[in-house]
Amino acid sequence: MRGRVPAQGVVFAVMIREPFRFRETFAAILAETPAHAAAAKEGMIAARQVLEGYIARDPFFASTFSPYTPDTDEPLILHMAAAASAAGVGPMATVAGAIAAAGIDAMIGAGARFGVIDNGGDIALVSDRDVRVGVHAGTAPLSDKIAFVVPPRNKPFGICTSSATVGPSISFGIADAVTIFAYDPLLADAWATAVCNQIRPDDKSVLDQIDPDTVQGVFAIMGETVIKWGVVPPVVPARVDEQLISAGDRL
Repeated sequence: MRGRVPAQGVVFAVMIREPFRFRETFAAILAETPAHAAAAKEGMIAARQVLEGYIARDPFFASTFSPYTPDTDEPLILHMAAAASAAGVGPMATVAGAIAAAGIDAMIGAGARFGVIDNGGDIALVSDRDVRVGVHAGTAPLSDKIAFVVPPRNKPFGICTSSATVGPSISFGIADAVTIFAYDPLLADAWATAVCNQIRPDDKSVLDQIDPDTVQGVFAIMGETVIKWGVVPPVVPARVDEQLISAGDRL
C-alpha cells in the first residue's frame, strides 16, 4: 500500500507466531497449528506470483497512483483494481492487504477458525476470539499506548494502517496513523492510503467519500488530535511491544 508502514502490533495469547519473508513481503503469521501457518505461506506466495506475473506484462499497474483498469480476467488483479478505484488510489495501494487476505483465505481453506496475518501493519484475520491490535503512531502521544479490541470474526476482516510520519513509504499526508476497519482487507488497505493522504486536523472531508456499507470504521491520529468515524472497535490502554510489529528489519 502506498504510504503504508508497520504501524500496528498484535497482542496475542500463546500460539504459533511465525515470521514470513518472501521478496518484498515481510509478515508475521499467528496460527493455532503448523498446518495453518503453512497454508498461510502458500497462499501469500501464490498471490505474489500472480501479481508479479501480471506486473511483468503491465508495469504501469505497479507505478500508477491513480485508479486503473487492468487488461486481465485474473480475480486477484481485478479485486485490487476495484478496491483501489473505490478509494481513488492506485492498485498497488492494496497490495499488502491483498497478500495478507490471500494468506487468510488459505488458512480458512485449511480449516482454521483463527488466524492473523500482519503484513507490515496491514492486517487480515479470522478469529473465534477477541484479538487486541496495538497502535504504533510514531511520536504521537498515543503511540504504543492503546489497542483495539477486535471481536470474533467468522470471515476475513481487514485492519489496515497508513502513516505519513513513520517509515519510508510514499505518503501525501501528515497523519501519524490512519487505521481502517473493513471486511475486505483490500478495501481497508486502499482507504487507509486515501484517508492518510487527505485528512487534516481541521479537514475531515475525505471521510464523506467513504461508503459506510463497505467500511466499518476509521481511527486517525495526528499528533494530539484523534478523529473517529463509523464503528471502531473498543479502544483500551495497552503497552505495545514494538518487536511484535512486522517490519523488514525485524524478520
